[in-house]
Amino acid sequence: MDKEKFIIDSLKESSAVKLKMEIACKAEILLAVHMITEAFRYGKKILLCGNGGSAADCQHIATEFMIRLSHHIERPALPAIALTTDTSNITAGGNDIGFENIFARNVEGLGNEGDILLCFSTSGNSKNIINAVAKAKTKKMEVIALLGGDGGKLKALTDLPIVIPSSNTQRIQEGHITAAHIICELVEEELYGG
Repeated sequence: MDKEKFIIDSLKESSAVKLKMEIACKAEILLAVHMITEAFRYGKKILLCGNGGSAADCQHIATEFMIRLSHHIERPALPAIALTTDTSNITAGGNDIGFENIFARNVEGLGNEGDILLCFSTSGNSKNIINAVAKAKTKKMEVIALLGGDGGKLKALTDLPIVIPSSNTQRIQEGHITAAHIICELVEEELYGG
């Protein structure tokens, strides 16, 4: 394997996906900014869920909302909870009610009408995310999903699918964090920018 060529090809592929996001995702990102901004304005919160690397993205983005992303903006915390961080909750749920229900159970307990469920799924087919979305709908929550490939089953189940134009898991995850950072930055600007 030519490692240098691999690095260059990976960087080019990553860049190309992000450039394609301008056409494929810009309108959806703007709508996500509006939805999240309005939810925060009305005292609502965001719940985030995902598996594996997407679970880490949930933790990352919840932290950006709670603490801050843009250091030039002084602001209060924005209520965001990653449903991926409580190991006692996740393992008890997996053991007692099944791994496919761990996020739905937390949406049931923490979600309220007008809150937003923000899902991360590279495939769009994770059963525990699908179940969380179904539960969010019963709670009259709005659902935004960061997806990839063809969007999977979640594309049709969510209020706002943001589908990264790639079938490569690594590139999809890179697109997810880029889109989520842009959303965080613009929400901060809308609510607390000069």
